[in-house]
Amino acid sequence: MASIKLMETKDGKRFWKISVSRGYGQSPYTTRFYWPTKENGDPVAARTAERELNKAVAAFENACAAGEILSRAEQKQKEAEEQAQAAKIKTFKQYGEQVFMPAKKITCAEKTRKYYQNALDNHLYPVFGDIPLPEITSAQLSAFFLSKQASALSHSTVLGLYVTANQLFTMAYMEDAIGRNPLDKVQRPRQKKDDRRSDPPRFTVEEVKYIRKCLANADLKWQSLIQILITTGMRRGEVCALTWDKIDFKNNVIIVDGNLGYTPEAGIFREKPKTESGNRVVPMAGEVAEVLKRYQAEQVAAVARRTARLEKDHKPLDFKKITVPKYVFTVRGGSDPIYPDSVNRFFARFGKAYGIEDFHPHKLRHTAISIMLENGVPEVTVAAIAGHEDASVTHKIYAHASEDGKQAAIKLLANVIG
Repeated sequence: MASIKLMETKDGKRFWKISVSRGYGQSPYTTRFYWPTKENGDPVAARTAERELNKAVAAFENACAAGEILSRAEQKQKEAEEQAQAAKIKTFKQYGEQVFMPAKKITCAEKTRKYYQNALDNHLYPVFGDIPLPEITSAQLSAFFLSKQASALSHSTVLGLYVTANQLFTMAYMEDAIGRNPLDKVQRPRQKKDDRRSDPPRFTVEEVKYIRKCLANADLKWQSLIQILITTGMRRGEVCALTWDKIDFKNNVIIVDGNLGYTPEAGIFREKPKTESGNRVVPMAGEVAEVLKRYQAEQVAAVARRTARLEKDHKPLDFKKITVPKYVFTVRGGSDPIYPDSVNRFFARFGKAYGIEDFHPHKLRHTAISIMLENGVPEVTVAAIAGHEDASVTHKIYAHASEDGKQAAIKLLANVIG
């Protein structure tokens, strides 16, 4: 049976504290019933208040007997559990901003991080940003990727969105923020029949010979940079990140261990290769070594002239004391590394001046790799030179045949069968 006690709050409001025993050693169930009031706010008569109190007491006793009422300790525990659960539930955008992208900033290269951020900002957040993670369904995601495939976006872009979303959901699942990854039941986007991978853009051997001939008119700095690209298949960022201590003239090799990049947020930055295979030793052709030596001497002389202009007393300089810049390719007359986009600007000017269509650094990489493969260099060797993770990557990208290669194959077959 309930015990009832009339009490009053600090601001003068009267109420009855209703307590129902839970048994020996356990705190009772309690609730409050405030003195009823009329429509005008005045308290009702004592008899009326007592009738309403009896109804409230009976209802509370029945609820306690049915197990519908929690003790104060149980209520606090329930509230704490609900708050903890609510803290776990984040919207797609909240999880992306507070957990996923901060993790990627630690584990990924700057360009890769920017790639994920663009995928989220431009495609995934506008659709799923405000939806709590546990409420996003496989059907919603399937419809999203089908719509993206039907749009003008390339297959590689759609695939990148899938990879980004899948990594986010996988991370959330591993942290118990969601019970399952909804993308487990969504088919990975497939390439459309009319959107098959085209062969990487490349120059023919004759075009390469023409480019090298035109290089004679360029500064030694650009001669050196382009010769490295043509003869090694290195990436633009890898060449920009080269330091002189990684040019081994004794053994004629180039040690690749970094990449130079740029974003508006970070400015120019140097980072490690994405994969371990990016760290590699690339053979250097003798003629490339010679042009690099000439360029190095010119670079030292340029630094000396700049130092002389800064010397107030114009004393004769000791060239032995002139410090060679750390980076191979630097800004004009200075020691800071070359701005990566300035390479593209030079390529555009050079291509326009000599009528070389679509002249850009990565096309030289494709060209070098293609020529090596077409002339019998094993894929595993080409992969090691190019810095691919394994030979399967090389095969997947460059599994094509040039016209020269097909002609050579027919001639070889004709010779063999006599």
